[in-house]
Amino acid sequence: MRFQFALTLQALWTAVCQAAMQHYPAAWGHYDVCKSQVYSDEGLTWDYMACQPEAADMTQYLKVTLDPPNITCGDPPETYCALENPYMCNNECDATTEELAHPPELMFDIEGRNPTTFWQSTSWKKYPKALLVNITLSWNKTIELTDDIVLTFESGRPEQMVLEKSLDYGRSWQPYQFYATDCLDAFTMEPKTVHDLTQHTLLDIICTEDYSRGYVWKYDKTVRFEIKDRFALFAGPRLHNMASLYGQLDTTKNLRDFFTITDLRIRLLRPATGATMVDENNLSRYFYAISDIKVQGRCKCNLHANSCVFDKEKLSCECEHNTTGPDCGRCKRNYQGRAWSAGSYLPIPKGTANTCIPNNIGPVIRPNVSSLGVANRKEAPQVALSTAPSVHVANSKRARVCDNELLRCQNGGVCVNNVRCNCPSTYTGVLCEKSRCESELGGCGGADSGHAPMTPPSSPRLLLLLLLLGSALLRAASC
Repeated sequence: MRFQFALTLQALWTAVCQAAMQHYPAAWGHYDVCKSQVYSDEGLTWDYMACQPEAADMTQYLKVTLDPPNITCGDPPETYCALENPYMCNNECDATTEELAHPPELMFDIEGRNPTTFWQSTSWKKYPKALLVNITLSWNKTIELTDDIVLTFESGRPEQMVLEKSLDYGRSWQPYQFYATDCLDAFTMEPKTVHDLTQHTLLDIICTEDYSRGYVWKYDKTVRFEIKDRFALFAGPRLHNMASLYGQLDTTKNLRDFFTITDLRIRLLRPATGATMVDENNLSRYFYAISDIKVQGRCKCNLHANSCVFDKEKLSCECEHNTTGPDCGRCKRNYQGRAWSAGSYLPIPKGTANTCIPNNIGPVIRPNVSSLGVANRKEAPQVALSTAPSVHVANSKRARVCDNELLRCQNGGVCVNNVRCNCPSTYTGVLCEKSRCESELGGCGGADSGHAPMTPPSSPRLLLLLLLLGSALLRAASC
């Protein structure tokens, strides 16, 4: 009986605690809703919010290109030997036989098959001429990376490799990271790891030796470009403080662009040799083979869409907020009452939609998002807007406080002549980043703050729960 009483008491106490906590807002949202209907003084209307598509496996939407085009093994058929054992030569590649072919599509098929499927290059039969391969992944769409890029090699991991990115559909390229067994010898760069980076050096391009060891490390097959470790410099080791990361992404264009791509290029420069000298008598031991490439991300929609469709071999955002274009990068026709602007993650958790407005409405009229749901948004934690020196905004001949590209006014503020932010009545600060009520008597929970205080559950409901608890105690005592 006492055990049953204890369970009843625990259940009632849990209900009381949940009721007391239910009015507290989440620290940050997923930005998966673009608009919702709410009641205001004008009746039922729309509340617009910043939104973005869910992260997904982006390899299912890409086009892969190899250079040189004839670098894939099997034409003519060839037999390969194991790197660690030059006498174990039972790996045959034949492009005319499905079971023995290794086309590039096998880098993106379903993993877990037995035997493992993989793409494979020709062997290093033209040694000492370098065995060079470029693998280009193209989306024909801007993509925002959300997780580590991971390459899984079935051969030994390459001794020299470069991962590159493009933001202009392959017209120009920038290095993401260099990989080598000896960074000084290969690229004249000091070896580093992602853990050597700080908020100040996040955008630095490094060379790492962590992923290029020879056949002694044959059971470690992966090569990574660490996205989450870079996120963690702002969001903390377990990415708990996403508010801080969103704040930095929102106000620092260089940082956003660092994690944004249209194409990736894997430049394989030297295969694994497992030794300081190449065995010229058995060059069939040296080749590249990749079984899997993982690229996790989402379509870039400038926080104006929560879905992205793949139609006719092309990705495009399903734009909201009266925007249009593949990336929702411009206002719809007849909705150009003010200049287009990307959505904003701030204030957390709903952000600011920055909707396009009809032509016949002057730019001083604010969209519904500035006047609806204000109480809930203002309770979110504030984000520091300071940026690291290495991700600073580009210098200008005249100082700018704000603009619509690099330093956007937050919380619905409007940039006036690049010299000041015209903030809503409830916000203040250079970029409208602070709640005005913070400096008022009683703080943001005060009666005159304009913020809805985080209240405990209503008295009748709490009273009912306490009566139930007392009744349970009486019944237990009578037993």
